[in-house]
Amino acid sequence: MTKDLTTGKPLKSIILFMLPIMIGNIFQQLYSMVDTIIVGQTISNQALAGVGVTNSMSLLIIGFVQGLTSGFSVKTSQCFGAHDEEGVKKSLAASLALSTVISVILTFVAVYTTMPLLRLMSTPDDVIGYAYDYIIAVYWGLAATVFYNLGSAMLRAVGDSRTPLIFLVLAAVLNVGLDFLFILEFDMGVAGAGWATVLSQAISAVGCFVVMFAKFPVYRIKARHFISSVKFYWQHVALGLPMALQFSIIAVGIMVQQSALNQLGSVVVTAYTAANKIDSIVNQSLAALGSAVATFCGQNYGAMRFDRIRQGVKLSMIVGVFCSLIGFAFVALLAQPLTRLFSSEITQEILDYSQQYLIWQGAMYVFLTAIYVYRNALQGIGKSTFAMLGGAIEVAMRVLASLLLTKALGYTGICVSNPAAWIGADIFFVISYMTVIRGLRRKKGIAETKEEPVDGDHILLEGKTAA
Repeated sequence: MTKDLTTGKPLKSIILFMLPIMIGNIFQQLYSMVDTIIVGQTISNQALAGVGVTNSMSLLIIGFVQGLTSGFSVKTSQCFGAHDEEGVKKSLAASLALSTVISVILTFVAVYTTMPLLRLMSTPDDVIGYAYDYIIAVYWGLAATVFYNLGSAMLRAVGDSRTPLIFLVLAAVLNVGLDFLFILEFDMGVAGAGWATVLSQAISAVGCFVVMFAKFPVYRIKARHFISSVKFYWQHVALGLPMALQFSIIAVGIMVQQSALNQLGSVVVTAYTAANKIDSIVNQSLAALGSAVATFCGQNYGAMRFDRIRQGVKLSMIVGVFCSLIGFAFVALLAQPLTRLFSSEITQEILDYSQQYLIWQGAMYVFLTAIYVYRNALQGIGKSTFAMLGGAIEVAMRVLASLLLTKALGYTGICVSNPAAWIGADIFFVISYMTVIRGLRRKKGIAETKEEPVDGDHILLEGKTAA
């Protein structure tokens, strides 16, 4: 069933919508982590480092896909919030057509720029072959990633965050089995891990769309729904492209960071790879919260419930701070034991590097929380350009910190560069959100000094509660 987030208590709605996304995100990261662990345990530390080197390249392309499909679904959620069923159908049709074209273009671009990018990033010679074999497999299967992300985003747009979770769990189990089959039985090396991921996502994509069409009449499109004005198609591009560029811009910053890291040698790269995978799993609660905020704000924007948007964002920050503290405690206590999982050749030096990175990230998760909440609120409202500009600021901070601090502090400079980027982006996102929400409230004529109660939740006094 669909989930209308324009009614009910905002906190309860956000948490219940967030939890399935969080579990799904964790499973998605787990099967990515399993790829890395199996490669490290069955091949070598160099193979492990090779898979890790491709993280920023993966974000460059796959992050672009995630941003684009999330942007498309913003228009869908706005139509759904406005109870415009015909608009929902046309939005899905437009998204499918655009995604098909994008899949072809991105696959071509990604495949033919892989090796030049690896060399530009100063990838160590004992790692570059493994990196190429892994990422090229992922790129050839890019269409599966595009349509899996689109299917998941469209289901969440109408309030269904459970179906993507079901297929992610299935994909995670399949991925583990296929990893062992392709790497150990078929002797495909690191490329086997890449193809296992692609095949798992393809199955998830098919499952999402089968359920979507069977379960939700609002998504049962016909040929006529593909016929829309250029303006309507452009509205999807206008929402999706800034979000996609935001991810890609961030990826460029991470690639610069990875280049600085690569120059420190394969031992440091191995430690960073393991630590980064652990970090990615731990902060999935924040990523899920961001997805919930985007859909919540999108539906309420369509329903012109600007008061609920403001209240939901405040409550989301409280939830995010709580998740940040738990995440920090987790990485502080388990950094070294978790790092040992990645390879039978883990040394104390690798353990120390991994722990240092995780402590720095975990201590600053609260700043990452603000990025997810305020950035996704702006995206849900339809202000994707702000998200892109914030991403540019984040990149600039990360690049400067990586280049300058790594020279002065070595590996510690790498550890500090992410928190520095988060803080810089936070300043922009918070100011942008406050400006936008005030403009929306003025547009609807909401009094500046007092808000009406929202569905039984607390009365918020404008003069006593920060925006």
